[in-house]
This record gives sequence, structure tokens and C-alpha cells, in this order.
Amino acid sequence: MGKVYKMTIAGCERELPICPISDTLDIAGFVMFGDVEITEKTAKALMEKCPEHDIIITAESKGIPLAYEMARIGCRQYVVARKGIKAYMTNPIKVEVKSITTDHIQTLYLSEEDCAMLKGKRILIVDDVISTGESLSALEDLVHEIGGNVVGKAAVLAEGDAKDRTDIIYLEPLPLFFK
Repeated sequence: MGKVYKMTIAGCERELPICPISDTLDIAGFVMFGDVEITEKTAKALMEKCPEHDIIITAESKGIPLAYEMARIGCRQYVVARKGIKAYMTNPIKVEVKSITTDHIQTLYLSEEDCAMLKGKRILIVDDVISTGESLSALEDLVHEIGGNVVGKAAVLAEGDAKDRTDIIYLEPLPLFFK
């Protein structure tokens, strides 16, 4: 087994694998997929800290389990900004984003139906990790473009300098590992 970063998140002890991002930077990889315990406990802990909202939005894909669980125990609705246009999506709108964990610019899409559902609503943006804030900013742009009102931005972990932001809600800081 390679190097790991040990931490406790919402009462759950986890060992996160250290993953290379560049010649000068490694990150601790946090993936909620398949970890029902951490999904349930972090969703509950975040819901206790988040403002009232009508609907949750997240970007595909790592924030989906968290958004689902938070919606299940709270507002009962969530929307996923997709990374590609799907056959069922009518008149999609889009925004581009560059994430620290992806080696290329991505595009996020919302269908006309999702836009209608979000318009005029109190929106909570949810993600697994906030690092550079690029994905968060892209989701904010989408919500503002369609007339939604962002009432909060929440994540399980705030990575690197994101821990110093005053505009986000998070459970634990996550360090960056410089080489």
C-alpha cells in the first residue's frame, strides 16, 4: 500500500491515498462512491450547518452521492449538472470549468427542465471537496444564469487554501502535499 493521509470525517476514520497531481503537488484522494457510512454521516453533519434551501445542485460525478443523501433527508430534490449532453436533455445551457483533479477543461450542462426547476428557488450547491473553487464557481454561474438564488455552498472537505474561505460550509480541512 502506498502513502495515505489519515483523518476523521463526521466521526468516520479514513485513510485517503496520496495521489500525484503534478511534479510539485500531491493530494489526498477522497472518494465517497461505495462508502455508504461516510455519505450518510457527512450528509447529516452538513445538513446541520447549511441554510434552508429548496433544492440542491452538484456537478457530475463525485458529489452525486452526497447531494442525493442530503436531498433525501432534507428538501427532497436535487439536480446534477452533467459533463455531457444526454439524449433526454432539451435546450441545455453550459459553462466551462477547470478542476484540480482533471487534466482538461470540462463543460457542465443543465437541461431546460432542470433550469425551470431551479429558477427562482433557494439553491444549495454541494460537492465532495472544494479546492480551487473552479467547479463551485461554474455551478454558481449556471444557477445565476437561470435565475436561481445561491443560499449556500457546502462540501465535505476544504482542500488547501479553501479552508480559509468564509463563503463556504465544510466539515474538515484537507491539506495539499507539496513536493
